[in-house]
Amino acid sequence: MEGSSVTLTCSSDANPAANYIWYKENINSLHLLSEGPQHVLRSIQTSDSGQYQCRAQNMLGTSFHWVTIDVNYAPRTPSVSVSPPGQIMEGSSVTLTCSSDANPAANYTWYKENINTVISTEQNFTITNVTTEHGGNYQCEVQNRVGRQITTKHLVVRAAVPLGTLELVVIGTSIAILLVVVDVSLIFLIRKKRSPRQVAEPGERPGYRSGRDGTWESEYTVVEYSGVKVNHSEPRPSND
Repeated sequence: MEGSSVTLTCSSDANPAANYIWYKENINSLHLLSEGPQHVLRSIQTSDSGQYQCRAQNMLGTSFHWVTIDVNYAPRTPSVSVSPPGQIMEGSSVTLTCSSDANPAANYTWYKENINTVISTEQNFTITNVTTEHGGNYQCEVQNRVGRQITTKHLVVRAAVPLGTLELVVIGTSIAILLVVVDVSLIFLIRKKRSPRQVAEPGERPGYRSGRDGTWESEYTVVEYSGVKVNHSEPRPSND
C-alpha cells in the first residue's frame, strides 16, 4: 500500500557466508540500492514499483533472485471531459468521459443530481437525443479497494430554436436592412435636390448659352415679359 513501510529480506545457504547486494531494474539496467541481507523502503511510493534483485556471492560463486513490488494506491482526483465540446444543443448526442489514475484499476459509477439511482457503471456515459431535462450536475465516482474519489460536472443544454421562429428572424432582419437602404437613398436624393445650381462659366450669361455663330441663345424656349410670350429660339445679337 502507498505510504506503508516495506522490508525486503534475502538469505542464502553458503560457506563461507555470502555477501548480499540489492539492485533495482531501471530501463534494462540495474541500479545499485544497498548492501546487506535487508533493504528497507520507508513510506513507499508509486515510483518504487518494479523489479528488485538480491545478489548473494562469496569467493566460490554468485546467485541471485528477483522480487516484484506493486504499490497500490487510491484513485487520484478524477477529471470529466465532454464530447463534443462547447454548447450542447437539444436533440444532439453527448458523451461524458471520466478518467482517474488508480492501482488497482478503478470502477466507475455515474449519478445525476437529485437522482438516487445509478445511471451508468461505464467509464464513458453517453446521452442520445438530448433534451433540456438532461441539463444539471453529474457525479462520477471512482473506487478501488484502497479508496474512492468523486467529481462533479455541470452540463448545460441549449434549447433548439423552432424552424418557424428562425424563418421569422431572417425575414425581419431582411426587412430591416431594406428599410435602412431606402432611408439612405431618400436622404441622398433630398440633399442632391437641395444643392445650388451650377455657377455659370466666365464669359457666359446666366440663362443663356453661346450659339455656333457667336450669338447668345436663351436656354429657355419661351419666356414671358409683361404678359407677352416671346420665343427666343432665334439667335440673339452678340455683345459685340
